[in-house]
Amino acid sequence: MTEGKAEAAPATSTSPKSDDRRTEFEFIKSLRQLASNRKQSASPSPQPSLLVQGIGDDAAIIRESAGRNTLVTSDLLVEDIDFHRDTTTPTYLGHKALAVSLSDIAAMGARPRWALVSFGIPNDLWNSNFLDEFYEGFFALADRYGVELIGGDVSRSPHKIVVDSTVLGQCENDRAIRRRGAKPGDQVFVTGSLGGSAAGLRLLERGARLPAKYPISENTDPDSHTANELFLRHLRPEPRVGWGLVLGQETLATAMIDISDGLSSDIHHLCDESKVGARVEAVSIPFDPHVVEICGRRALDPLLLALHGGEDFELLFTVAPENIARLPKKVDGIGITRIGEIKPAEEHVMLAEGTRVWDLEPQGWHHF
Repeated sequence: MTEGKAEAAPATSTSPKSDDRRTEFEFIKSLRQLASNRKQSASPSPQPSLLVQGIGDDAAIIRESAGRNTLVTSDLLVEDIDFHRDTTTPTYLGHKALAVSLSDIAAMGARPRWALVSFGIPNDLWNSNFLDEFYEGFFALADRYGVELIGGDVSRSPHKIVVDSTVLGQCENDRAIRRRGAKPGDQVFVTGSLGGSAAGLRLLERGARLPAKYPISENTDPDSHTANELFLRHLRPEPRVGWGLVLGQETLATAMIDISDGLSSDIHHLCDESKVGARVEAVSIPFDPHVVEICGRRALDPLLLALHGGEDFELLFTVAPENIARLPKKVDGIGITRIGEIKPAEEHVMLAEGTRVWDLEPQGWHHF
């Protein structure tokens, strides 16, 4: 899920009907098939391919000759689609632009190494402190994980800010965790808590704003403190790089994905790639404690936010039963929660709440 939604294109004679409009995931799947078909029809290369994983996961994987794989991921942030200029700051945007790509590398169980950032920026911001403040947030996060900025590009944009973030990571050969390794009987876990980013976005959409300097004081009103913490979950998300490294280096996870589109959608992505089903226990889903505090007063449903909200950038992963005892309790102070079990594909993806069990439909964020 992201801030705002794209405006509908004007109807034309070539526009698809609304019920025939393809989703971004259908587009990615068709592009993946097109790339595969072109590769198969191309003339044989004299060198074996170094591409281990292309389109379809959180990052591409390229095999190196020194016993390591390089992983590459790219994310696009577009003003008024993925963020609004009046609800964030350049510093938070710089943090988030890197964080979303670090989360993809973490979801592959790899260590982030290098980054590239490209900009489309309006002329009025070019002649301001916007980029200086953006890179202040970017470098503060990059320094925490030893990520080096190695390039990028900048161009003038007519009206809106566009940020393209690319991160390269590394892992040992065959240690990258993909979405396709889950098996029936594997247990499903998530890091941290869910729903905080979506709750923060709902408050921003209702006109609330994070103070220019937060925290203001130790005597801040508890309700304001709760709202401000939710704003930060959305505006300044924390990628679970440490957990990704542990799960990858110790070969603990059989499949993994980061929760960017929403739990309901991302567990479908994982299950589709693994060709399995899943049963998620509603009572086990870890709600962000600030969401629980504020939902009763703001008419928000913690379960719906956790299932469909997205942009929590937690890790959703599966573990074989025999490896569960090897899981650490916490990494970097962040715990994990078992929320369900992988099932055979014919059992679909289900949500259980008490004695009720029903299909868990993917209702997270869709760009189109």
